[in-house]
Amino acid sequence: MPFACWGCDRIGGDRAERSSSAGRTNHRRPDRGRRQLDQSETEVMDLKLRGKRAIVTGGSRGIGRCCALALAREGARVCVTARNRDPLDEVVREIEAAGGEGHAVTGDLTSLDDCRKVIREAADTFGGIDILVNCAGAARGGDILELPTEQIDEGLALKAHGYLRMSQLVIPYMQKNRWGRIVHIAGSAGTSPGRGNIPLSVANIAVLNCTRALTDAVSGDGILVNAICPGMTNTKRARDLQQAEADRQGRDVEDLLREAGERLPAGRIAEPEEVATVATFLASEPCSYVFGTAVYMDGGERRGTP
Repeated sequence: MPFACWGCDRIGGDRAERSSSAGRTNHRRPDRGRRQLDQSETEVMDLKLRGKRAIVTGGSRGIGRCCALALAREGARVCVTARNRDPLDEVVREIEAAGGEGHAVTGDLTSLDDCRKVIREAADTFGGIDILVNCAGAARGGDILELPTEQIDEGLALKAHGYLRMSQLVIPYMQKNRWGRIVHIAGSAGTSPGRGNIPLSVANIAVLNCTRALTDAVSGDGILVNAICPGMTNTKRARDLQQAEADRQGRDVEDLLREAGERLPAGRIAEPEEVATVATFLASEPCSYVFGTAVYMDGGERRGTP
């Protein structure tokens, strides 16, 4: 199958339509390092994912949804999980309409019983589990001088604890097959703390630490554990977060999103499909020598080395 991602929900639809409807010209710098590929150009790598059995948490929207669709396109059988049923069913319908195999299970990653239910149902449906992509979890922001510490606990409970819990439960299935891939969608905030993003930053750095520790524990079993750290990405959640700031400033949210992208070397913010493409490779057979790594997809924003 071609190594490419299906289309996903994006902020506000097509960019050109947004600019036109707003009655102004889009002056964004040209996208750098990205162009449209025709079908023949995408058929260049066999990721050997056909028949692999995957779980994607947070699979109902945004990056998680794109990861589920991308894995299914490569032939994987995909179980998506999130708290709300209707959007999960929509993702499964899209997978099946394109000839793939999908399954939906509702679950809350803060609940151990729910995590067990998701793992058990996916394993029973597919006969095992080969791949886990953790994409659930979002932490509320707030100024550190006024931030209730309970908000930090909330972020840790869903993202750090949830990711680790799902990993612990799925690893025995992977050990049985002597093969597995775990991909954690963390975020660049983990190593870029600011006064307004500490709950997210703490949760993300915890995910990165767990990624490294899990690698030490299971690398001898043929299981690779890695993380992706996206910066701002073109999803509904990003719009919702920026909308609050736009309202505070009395500005248009599209202007804030455009300006955020223009400050990056890439000249734009990320698309969720781009993150899903990297996640799909990290979940694949050809990805055989990447262990405990955090892949930063922040458009060049991060200045630190390594």
